[in-house]
Amino acid sequence: MVTAVVLVTTEGERVQEAAQAMLAIEGVTEVYSVTGPYDLVVMVRIPDFERLAEIVPERIAQVPGVARTETMVAFRTYSNYDLDRVWSLGFEGE
Repeated sequence: MVTAVVLVTTEGERVQEAAQAMLAIEGVTEVYSVTGPYDLVVMVRIPDFERLAEIVPERIAQVPGVARTETMVAFRTYSNYDLDRVWSLGFEGE
């Protein structure tokens, strides 16, 4: 599983509109409205790295209201949460 953090700057007052549109993109699991130099933090979780080339520049960056994106790819996950259990909720037989 590939995890990417996409930092997004929006145009004007389009934060909520852009966030809602991003949630409809396959692979986007969460969108956070944040303080600081960026308006949104978008979490992308996908099975393979190659899909990132489609999701970020072709989908997220093209959402109306998006002015700029910056992407970071996670090498490892350190968490107090049992992520395998969280992501498998609702999926039986796997």
